[in-house]
Amino acid sequence: MPVSFSRPTILMCPPDFYGIEYEINPWMSRSRASDKSLTQEQWRALRDLLESLGADVQLMPPVSGLPDLVFTANAGLVWRDTVFLASFRHEARQGETPEDDRWFRAHGFRTVAVPEEWDFEGAGDALFCGDTLFAGYLIRSDAVAEQWLAEQIGCRVIPVQLVDDHYYHLDTCFCPLGPTEAIYFPPAFDEYGRKTIEEHISGLIAVQPDEAARFACNAVVIGRHVVVNTGCPQLEADLVQRGYTPHHTELGEFIKAGGSAKCLTLRLDGEEAAVWP
Repeated sequence: MPVSFSRPTILMCPPDFYGIEYEINPWMSRSRASDKSLTQEQWRALRDLLESLGADVQLMPPVSGLPDLVFTANAGLVWRDTVFLASFRHEARQGETPEDDRWFRAHGFRTVAVPEEWDFEGAGDALFCGDTLFAGYLIRSDAVAEQWLAEQIGCRVIPVQLVDDHYYHLDTCFCPLGPTEAIYFPPAFDEYGRKTIEEHISGLIAVQPDEAARFACNAVVIGRHVVVNTGCPQLEADLVQRGYTPHHTELGEFIKAGGSAKCLTLRLDGEEAAVWP
């Protein structure tokens, strides 16, 4: 059955088995465990907020032994009815891909694997802004994989190098709002990457370091609504000036693993900023 959506549709995975079981980015420390009750509370609050904004939230079943399956943004890059599946760099996350593959196939998507010699971590490192695919590389994904993806889709790709391990995925430091607008954290990119983003996107909002550390860029956009973690008042003020309505919800338990609102979601019907060719 082909996929069809009548409203914004988002894939999430309940955090039943979420926890800090390994350390693959600077945010993670097994000595700083997550609070299971608080984790559930924060996840439900995010889901409820997204539903209140008109989203249809679909659920992937959690799986024991895959604590980061909760971060559905990394499952793959969605393009129309096709999902280009993630090929995770770290062995600790590689077990997620078969689960993701099964879910997408069961729900009408065609799945495509990138060539096995390359790393690619889904929508965490590949975000459309207009008809251009911005692609973060070096820390988790390979630029050659992202160039291959763009060839399959038939779109322009702009690889941008990430230089700070704290901002290891593109979606931790860059968030397209619309075809010509985006949030970004300039120090997360090398000089060429910063200049390229600034040359190609006319309406940019630069976030401050303290708010970047609260994952201000890791936001979910639904129409003119933008959902962010708490602790980002300057970004919220900037969004209001641009005509957006910000909403905040506490996601501190997920920041312990290096994720926030965007990481916990995968838009299935196409991002607001995407103008697919």
